[in-house]
Amino acid sequence: MIMLRAAAFAALLLLGAAAGAAAQSVTLTSPGGGVTVSGDLLEFDGEFYRVDTIYGPMTVDAAGVGCEGNGCPDLSSFVSELFISGSARMGTVLVPALIEGFAARAGLRAERRLQEDGGTTYLLTDPAERRVTARFHLRATNTDEGFADLLATEADIVMAARVVRPEERQRAREVGLGDLSSARQSRVVALDALIPVVSTSSMVSQIAPEDMAGVLSGRVINWQDLRGPDAPVVVHLPSPALGLGQAVEDLVLRPVDQRLTVPVEFHLDLDDLATAVQADPFALGLTSYSDAGGTRALTLTGGCDFRQQATRRTVKTEDYPLTMPLLFYMPAKRLPKIGRDFLNFLRTPSAQLVVRRSGFIDQTPEEIALQSQGDRFTNAILSAGPEITLEELQRMTRRLWGMSRLTTSFRFEPGSVRLDAQSRSNVQQLAEVFETGRYDARTVVFIGFSDGEGAARPNRDIALQRAETVRKAVQRAARDANFERVTVRVDAFGEALPMACDDTPWGRDANRRVEVWVR
Repeated sequence: MIMLRAAAFAALLLLGAAAGAAAQSVTLTSPGGGVTVSGDLLEFDGEFYRVDTIYGPMTVDAAGVGCEGNGCPDLSSFVSELFISGSARMGTVLVPALIEGFAARAGLRAERRLQEDGGTTYLLTDPAERRVTARFHLRATNTDEGFADLLATEADIVMAARVVRPEERQRAREVGLGDLSSARQSRVVALDALIPVVSTSSMVSQIAPEDMAGVLSGRVINWQDLRGPDAPVVVHLPSPALGLGQAVEDLVLRPVDQRLTVPVEFHLDLDDLATAVQADPFALGLTSYSDAGGTRALTLTGGCDFRQQATRRTVKTEDYPLTMPLLFYMPAKRLPKIGRDFLNFLRTPSAQLVVRRSGFIDQTPEEIALQSQGDRFTNAILSAGPEITLEELQRMTRRLWGMSRLTTSFRFEPGSVRLDAQSRSNVQQLAEVFETGRYDARTVVFIGFSDGEGAARPNRDIALQRAETVRKAVQRAARDANFERVTVRVDAFGEALPMACDDTPWGRDANRRVEVWVR
């Protein structure tokens, strides 16, 4: 079963068994003795027993039964265990800060202990009872190692600096871990972005995504091709062993079917990457928004003169095309109660504040007033093709007048109607906001937009269908919301409000979206 290592740890701790001891027998009896379950105790998570019976494994709520037998745990001294493994970018700063924030919110004291194998254990102590109630075991290596630990049943949660790969999803299904890309088994913890950086002494200020791919594939080798000096481009990248290094391939090379072919200086440490780029006026580096150091980020541009800078707002909305979610992945099993409580904590305002203070980008929905979006409407007018009439632009302006755009947007996997990883998490995030009643007595409109490929009318119809799909998903997820108190509508304007150039895959992906507007 999942988490054999954790089960073994709990057995040693709770049952007092020596290594190699025989299976621990239990008999669980309901009040009055009407129901009895007997077998070998496989696991106890502080809330549920899991027992291997003659009918197969059964899960029984501890609150409803009494326990007899040499395998019965001492409920008063139970210590929950949670094993988290994966990305060092998440595991060295972000997740430790979240664990400490979770402990503080729960009234527990968190004590950090380094382990001989290089891992870290956080002991969560109840000051009132003066005992340890939970242990969080943190192994910060890289995303690949995190998935390997999950597949080997040695981790409850994977810290991933990239989206799960198809082969990893398939392997997880084969070993009974479920669908790792489902909303129940994945959780966006924070947001980040892949950014091109140069030295502050560089003469270059912008770069097109296709030129970044050209540099990495060997098509562009001199800064002259990028409006810079006559000098070769020196490339610095995160190591391919890191999730961020793999994101370079996913976000920059794969959309144009290119491969890395040029000599590159790889870095396991992103601080080293930033230092090396800053020291060389002819260097080009790709790193994360949160690890830019003293370098200068280049603005992304394109043939139609759209410009996009990575900022907290453009990353939250995914308007910046190289946005990267930082994720947790979990197997299809019930986590210990402490694990479920920790995951629930991640969506709270307290956790989002921890994310921001850790240098990453939070997911708290924010409202952007229409008056502060003049550049978007200017671009809409300047880039409107012959199929986008003045009447349609006026209709869009009338619809949005007096409204504000939420930073919560929805985009889709390339060539698919399936929401991408960040947007699947956004469904839950927005649903919880509806449940708080924040939008009671207000109007919320889900508005679909498309790229400019094909005829305008079919594009608008597809965008409307996507807006309706997102609306239904959010309302299904918001089970405790009272939608009689809020007006919810859908609309679409197709290709009338582009975010980027339609002549590249990055631009088309950015333009296919569903925005949320509120009044």
